[in-house]
Amino acid sequence: MQSNMEISKLLNIESEVLGEISNKMGDLTEKEDVLNNIEEEIKAKIEEFNKKFNLSSSSYYSEVLIILGNYIKSAEEKLKESLGKENDRHKNMIDLAVKISGRKTGFFVKKEKAQKMLEEFPPQNILDHLNYSSVSEMIINEDVDQILSALRFAQDKEWMHKFFDESYTGINKNDFEEREVSLIVLEPNLLDMATKFSGKKFHNVSHLKEFGIIFINPNISETGELFRDFTLLLHYLNEVPFYSKLVRRYSENHNFDEMLKSLLRGDVPEGETPIENKPIWRIVQRYLRKDDPNDPRLFEKHINPEAEHWYKAMSDLENIKNILPADKTDWMYPWKDLDFTGAYYKDEEGKEKMMSFNLIDIIITVVKKGEETYEYHQQEALWNKIFIEYMGRDKMNQIIEENILTGFANL
Repeated sequence: MQSNMEISKLLNIESEVLGEISNKMGDLTEKEDVLNNIEEEIKAKIEEFNKKFNLSSSSYYSEVLIILGNYIKSAEEKLKESLGKENDRHKNMIDLAVKISGRKTGFFVKKEKAQKMLEEFPPQNILDHLNYSSVSEMIINEDVDQILSALRFAQDKEWMHKFFDESYTGINKNDFEEREVSLIVLEPNLLDMATKFSGKKFHNVSHLKEFGIIFINPNISETGELFRDFTLLLHYLNEVPFYSKLVRRYSENHNFDEMLKSLLRGDVPEGETPIENKPIWRIVQRYLRKDDPNDPRLFEKHINPEAEHWYKAMSDLENIKNILPADKTDWMYPWKDLDFTGAYYKDEEGKEKMMSFNLIDIIITVVKKGEETYEYHQQEALWNKIFIEYMGRDKMNQIIEENILTGFANL
């Protein structure tokens, strides 16, 4: 067997880890040369990428960053043109995302239950800011989805933890209903609270899985942010229904409330993967590297539903060619096929730096002006790619749904 140095390097793991995967997964599936084939595919995609962007293996990392920065800037300008006037841009972004991805539905907490939760735990910062004496008075005049979205940046962590721990205890399937995902742009009177209470900028696009809400902060300032927000919107239009499906699946269980909390926290078991004769893959349902790039769970074989949501979002993004005029989508590239790929380029001092070809990594790196390099989306996509080549994408998704709460899949 080849050493699969390209994969080892991209995942920052020892070749022995890949050797174990090849042996055990090969025995299970009777598939040979899977890792070698992935290695060759990566090399071919690097060559194709370099050709597309007029690069080569001898290009400097700074050259790559400039070229991709110009690409993101050009794509964003055409997207802005398609979205119309600045004041209407984010509303039109939502409309375009729904046309591309489809109108999504799910199993979400009822509005009346949400109001009751707020009445039991009044968000005092929001009440004071909006000059209301009670939650019931506020809900009469304000949209409950807007208020729920504002909790994240208006209330402190202590309040949020208490709200989550206590108001979700005892929740059951009768507190949920089937309805469409709510996509909203935050109102100006709520955006004012972001600076007042958090003192910093919060995520431009975020979501509340259990309530079926995806919300947008329309304040953008850096090149690439609008493009990033659009891809995030497509991502959450896949992630929210995924978790809704899990909520519906587990809603019949007697300890449903604890299961729900675990899903919303994104729990990932601590400790090493159990040792068995058959392969066991860890299920990592969030990006651990954002918290700790040296988390040992990152260096074990694992699959990640987040990377799958991004793959589906990139598949949806390709549909933009069927909706907008050709001259507004000539920037489109099959990014979903490069989500697991990256390449090393040297800096001016001769040191190698990795450039992820995963589109969201590229966009965030450009937004950060190259001051921070993002590659964790690519790495998680590559772990998924390895599993998919052995077991198939449908099987991976089935295994994730069935085992996400235990955190391990025993094949």
